[in-house]
Parts: sequence; C-alpha cells; structure tokens
Amino acid sequence: MDHYDSQQTNDYMQPEEDWDRDLLLDPAWEKQQRKTFTAWCNSHLRKAGTQIENIEEDFRDGLKLMLLLEVISGERLAKPERGKMRVHKISNVNKALDFIASKGVKLVSIGAEEIVDGNVKMTLGMIWTIILRFAIQDISVEETSAKEGLLLWCQRKTAPYKNVNIQNFHISWKDGLGFCALIHRHRPELIDYGKLRKDDPLTNLNTAFDVAEKFLDIPKMLDAEDIVGTARPDEKAIMTYVSSFYHAFSGAQKAETAANRICKVLAVNQENEQLMEDYEKLASDLLEWIRRTIPWLENRVPENTMHAMQQKLEDFRDYRRLHKPPKVQEKCQLEINFNTLQTKLRLSNRPAFMPSEGRMVSDINNAWGCLEQAEKGYEEWLLNEIRRLERLDHLAEKFRQKASIHEAWTDGKEAMLRQKDYETATLSEIKALLKKHEAFESDLAAHQDRVEQIAAIAQELNELDYYDSPSVNARCQKICDQWDNLGALTQKRREALERTEKLLETIDQLYLEYAKRAAPFNNWMEGAMEDLQDTFIVHTIEEIQGLTTAHEQFKATLPDADKERLAILGIHNEVSKIVQTYHVNMAGTNPYTTITPQEINGKWDHVRQLVPRRDQALTEEHARQQHNERLRKQFGAQANVIGPWIQTKMEEIGRISIEMHGTLEDQLSHLRQYEKSIVNYKPKIDLLECDHQLIQEALIFDNKHTNYTMEHIRVGWEQLLTTIARTINEVENQILTRDAKGISQEQMNEFRASFNHFDRKKTGMMDTDDFRACLISMGYNMGEAEFARIMSIVDPNRLGVVTFQAFIDFMSRETADTDTADQVMASFKILAGDKNYITVDELRRELPPDQAEYCIARMAPYAGPDSVPGALDYMSFSTALYGESDL
Repeated sequence: MDHYDSQQTNDYMQPEEDWDRDLLLDPAWEKQQRKTFTAWCNSHLRKAGTQIENIEEDFRDGLKLMLLLEVISGERLAKPERGKMRVHKISNVNKALDFIASKGVKLVSIGAEEIVDGNVKMTLGMIWTIILRFAIQDISVEETSAKEGLLLWCQRKTAPYKNVNIQNFHISWKDGLGFCALIHRHRPELIDYGKLRKDDPLTNLNTAFDVAEKFLDIPKMLDAEDIVGTARPDEKAIMTYVSSFYHAFSGAQKAETAANRICKVLAVNQENEQLMEDYEKLASDLLEWIRRTIPWLENRVPENTMHAMQQKLEDFRDYRRLHKPPKVQEKCQLEINFNTLQTKLRLSNRPAFMPSEGRMVSDINNAWGCLEQAEKGYEEWLLNEIRRLERLDHLAEKFRQKASIHEAWTDGKEAMLRQKDYETATLSEIKALLKKHEAFESDLAAHQDRVEQIAAIAQELNELDYYDSPSVNARCQKICDQWDNLGALTQKRREALERTEKLLETIDQLYLEYAKRAAPFNNWMEGAMEDLQDTFIVHTIEEIQGLTTAHEQFKATLPDADKERLAILGIHNEVSKIVQTYHVNMAGTNPYTTITPQEINGKWDHVRQLVPRRDQALTEEHARQQHNERLRKQFGAQANVIGPWIQTKMEEIGRISIEMHGTLEDQLSHLRQYEKSIVNYKPKIDLLECDHQLIQEALIFDNKHTNYTMEHIRVGWEQLLTTIARTINEVENQILTRDAKGISQEQMNEFRASFNHFDRKKTGMMDTDDFRACLISMGYNMGEAEFARIMSIVDPNRLGVVTFQAFIDFMSRETADTDTADQVMASFKILAGDKNYITVDELRRELPPDQAEYCIARMAPYAGPDSVPGALDYMSFSTALYGESDL
C-alpha cells in the first residue's frame, strides 16, 4: 500500500507540478500534446462511434469525457446531464473527475469550471492524468512499473539495433530509429530496417507513424516535423505514443509463436487439400467443356442465310483464337498440378491422390482426342457453304433491288391515275394534266424492261432452289399484276382528260365574255354607291345647288344600266345550263373575274335604295345652309361695328399716355372717366358672344360678311381693359414718385419729353439702345460695366425694355446720389486741411461708415501715379466725382 501511494505520487503529483512550467518554457510542447492527446482519445472514442476535433472545446460539456472514461475503464459512470446550460456541463465534468479520483488519482489544481471554460492547460493536464492512470501505470517490467517499466521495455526491445540508444522519452526518439526498431522487432515484414539512415529523421519518423497507423491500428499521434524541429520533444507526448506500442505488442508475441507452429502444419494440409479440390474442379470443368463443344463441331446442318453462316465461321474462329487456347493451358496445368500434388503427398508421408472416377489424366487425354477429331473438316465445310449461299444471296439481292426500285416508282401511281382531279380543274390545269399524263405514258413504257428482268431473276431463283422462293414468287406476281392494272388505268385517264378539255374550252369563252362586261359595270356601280354615300360638306347655298343638279343627271342613266345588268346575267345562266347538261363539276370560279351575279344584283339593289336617301339628304342640307347664311350676316353686322371701336379706343389711350397736357392729376381724372365709358360698352360684347355661340353650334367656320372673328374681338377687348388699367397705374406711380422725390412739374415734363423722344417705336417703352442714347444725351459718360449696372436697376427682370416709371425712378435716384457727393466733398475739404490729401484710415475714422466706404469705393480707381500710398488727394477725388470737364 505504501509502495502504491509513493508510486502514485511520483506518477501523478510530480507531472502536475511540472505542468505549468513546461508550458511556459516551450509553447511547441503544447502543440505536440494537443495532437498526441487528441489522437489517443480518438483511438478509444472511435470504439463508441465518435471522436473529437478540438480537445479543449469538445470536452467542455463533459459528455465525451465521460464516454472516454467508460471506454478505457470498461465501467459505467453516472447518468450524464443532457442540458445545455453551464450548470449541466459542470455537473458532467465533476462526475468524470470524481470517477478519476475514485481510481486513486489525486487531481491537483484541476476543477470542473476550468474544463467547462475551455482552459487548454487544465484540459491537457487532465488528459495526461487519465493517460498515466489507464495506459502507463499498469506497465510492469522486472519489478519496475509505469514510466521506468515502459522505458526498460523499450531498451530491451531495441537493444540489438544499431544507432538506437533509448535513455529517455524525448531526445532519444528524435531520429525515428527507436520507433522503427520497435515495429521491426515485432513485425519485421513491415519495415526494411536496413535501408533506414540516422541522418534522415523525417523519413524514419513518417515511416514508423504510417506503418503503425496502417498495420498496427495505432493512430498517428505525433508530427515528424514537430519532433525534428523541437530541441527537446515533449516527454508526455512521446510516452503516450510509445505506450500504444507496448499495449499493441506485449500480448501478441507469445500467442504468435504458438500459432505459427500450428499454422505451418495446417497450411501444408490446407495447401494439399486445395490442390486436390483444384484438380477435381479443373478436370470436371474441362471435361464438361469438351462434352459441350464436340456436338457443336459435329453439327453440319447448313443455314439459310449468309449472315448465319458467316456467324458460324466467326464463332469457329473465336473458338480457335479465344476459347481453345485457355483450355490447352488448363489441360497442361492440370497435369502439372497432378504431378506436384503427388510429390508433396509423398514427401509428407501421405497416401497418393486418386481422382474421382472418369477424371483421371488418361480420361482427359481421351476426351481431348475426340475433340480434335470433331474439329477436323469443320472449317472447310463452313467455307463451302458460304460460297454456295453467296451465289444465291447475290441473285436474291439483285431481285430485291430491282423490285424495290420498281415498287418505289409505282408507289402512288394507281392512286394518281384513279384520282378525278380533272373534274374540278380549270382549262389551263386540264391542259397541264394532259401534258403530265403524256410524260407518264412515256415513263411507263420505259419501265417495261425492268418488269421483264424481275420475272427472269425470280425464275432463276426457283430453278436454284432458293430457300425463300415462295416470298420471291409472291412479290414477282404482285409486280406483274400491278403492271397490267397501271396500263388499263392510264388509257382510262387519257379519255377522261380529253373529254373534259372540250367542255371547259366552251365554258372558258363564256367566262371571258362575262368578265369583259361585268368589270366595267361593277366599277360603275361601285362608283355610284361611293358617290351616293359620300358625305358632302358644303358651306354655301351655291355648293348645295351644284350637288343637286349632278344627282338629277345620275338618275337619268339608271334605265340603260339595268339593261346591261340583265345581259351580263344571261351569259352566266348559259354557263350554268352547260354545267347541268354535261354534269361538269365546277368547283372553281370564273378565272377572269371575282365578280359574281349575286354580287351584281346586290350592288344594283343597293344603288336603287341609295337614290331616294340622297334626295332627302340634299333637301335637308339646302335648308340648313339658308339658316347659316342668316347667322353669318347677323354676326358680321355687329362685329364690323365693335372691332373698329376697340381699335379707336386703343389709339386714344396711347395718345393720352404720351401727351403732356395738364398735371398728372388731370391726366389721372381723364383716364378714369375714359375707363368708365369703356366698361359701359360691355353689354354689346356680351350680345356678340351670344351670336358667336349660335354660329359655333351650327358649325360655321367662315364668314364672308366680316373680317373680325370672336377671338379677335375678345383679345382686343382684354387688351383695351389691360391698357387703360396699366396707364392709370403708371400715372398713379408717377404721382407717388414725384411726391416722394420732390420732383417739380417742370422736371417731370422734361423727363416725359426725353422719354417720348427716344421711344422711337412709340410703344411706351424704350429698348436698350434707345435708353443708352437717352443717357448720353443727358450728359452721362459711362462704360459697359456702368451701363450694365444701370440696366440692372431699371430692368431687374432682364426684359430688354425700360418703362417710363423705371426711367423716372432712376433719374430721381441719380439726383439723390449727386447730393450725397456734394456732402462728401465738403467733408473732404475740412478733413484734408493743408495736406490736400487724406488717408484711408483718417477717412474711416472721421466720417460716418456709409460716407467713408462710399468715398473710398468711388475714389480708389482714380488715384494718380503720384498719389501718396494709402491716401486720396483732392485732384483724384474731384475727378472721380465730377469728371475731367470740371477740373
């Protein structure tokens, strides 16, 4: 008991104490341990039909951890929790840890929470603890156990091998020879140890890992690159992997030795028995094949067709080439096996082999001799039969070709000769059918030789006893009968075609005469119907009277037209009489026209019905035109008065707005009285609107009694009202401007005179060029920029014109600007003193902000070349305000 506790402490406590230090020293060990421990776990979990992929993740819920412990221990653990919550996972892991502890293992610093949280360090430590307990602790070699016992076992097994010196579980295994030696010691057939080199560790390691996985069912727990690339491979990973070899080989060696002895004896007996069975089966199969083949070779019954005989020949050649050679080999092998078996039995002190009755080597040789006897002459018989059938097949094929060609030519010919297409054909079609029939008769005569050849070949086949002669004779007889029938049908069709041709020529002449007279008469009726139904549109009484006269002339031609109609119908009746007398099937119509007698009668009746309707329509239209003429005269009389009145008023208002008689107040009073008189004229406009509505309802579109339309009157009236209102508004605005700016009546008159003078078009507005000329005449000297600035004031909407109101506003504003300039000049003289200049800073300091900025903006462009920097002199100031003419 004390020894167990001490050993347990050495095996479990010490590795756990070293765990953190190992991981901190070399992270590569963690990678090796992950792969090794994962593979070790999967080698056991796959027995339960599952595996893990990520060792720290797949054990977090405790389910696969509990399953692993059940597999390696063979015991059942407590029922796991199936919930997904953390508490369920911790419960499952605790059950697994409790089971480990129940096996006498002390778990230091490993708790269920760390495993559930996926702590890599703790998870690997737990798996190592499990490996120590269940895979390494029970190893015992010469009173040593666990790690020391496993190391001693490895040293004993690899001692005979060169370059192998196992002293530990890390660097002693880096060259891979130790793993290969363990495998070769127990399974030498798996590895050729003599070809391994110590300086090629990757090849050695990969060879050992692959062989162990493939043949020993030991999963690949290590990577050769990780072992070679690490100065000191992880001891725990190496121990885990090596322990798998111990368990794989420890129990197999003793059983193998005993089994080998038994297997050797059994193998000899089994081999002899197998040879006996093989001989019996091979002899039986060979004799059966000979039994089946001899009747086939002795069969001399000829086939009826070339294809069947050729297939027989091909089968015989396949027999020679494919089937017989393997049987020859089998016969030879059978004799060899028989001699070999007798020798082995004699060496083993066993009695000689005696085959079953009828399967002796001599029996097989006798059967083989019969086979070769039957084979003789079979090929020659086949070739002779093929040559005979070839001659018959040639004649039969020739018969079939000629018969097929003839049948293809005659296909449909009887139906063609029996058809009565001539009964519904036109004359031109009958003539074409006759030509076609003549060509057929020539073709029929040319095929006479072929029919005679077909009959001769059939006779020859009968004489040569062809196997299919009955079908040949039946086909030949059918061709001859058909040929006789074609001759009779050909003569009958010619007679019918010629008879029909004569009748159709007579009918054709009548059709032509009918068409020549029906076409112009039909055109006359269609023209008459079109004229009688034509919707006429007239605007005067003269026009309706002209239509009435033309209609009366048309009615006078109707009796002669009726006589022509009856004559045309008589021609058609004559055709009908011929058809009924000779039973001609007239499926077609008149080829020269599409006009039928029914159509002529229908159109004639329609014309007779349209004549009185036309009379009534002309009478009603005549009355409507008389009423429209009265409406035109009534509207024209009023429009000829109102139109000139509106034009006169427009001219009077224009003169009032331009003339300058009296004050603005007098002009305003006069305009308002004028507006009142215009408004009082509105009832006459309304009365004219009522007359215009009557004209529109009557659909009258022209009026020779006046040049004025209602639209002209409306536009003129609206312009008149707009003009008087605008003129009154302009005068009111002029009064407001005059009062606000203090402009005298004389100035206002002067402005009006200047504006009227430059308003060349007399529209009450100046265009851009007129306005520029007006400013120049008033003393303005300006460039394009200054003129553009002025235009933006007087024409803010950019219409290209200047009204009188805008002109007055601009002139009043310019007067105000001149007063401001005088004030600034006075201030400048006071501020400048004796210097005759003033700086910009002084100007901004002494003057109000608006005057200072105005002065600086206006004066800066006129600074002279000798001006003081940052100052304005008197000369520059005067030039900027008044121009050079005032200096």
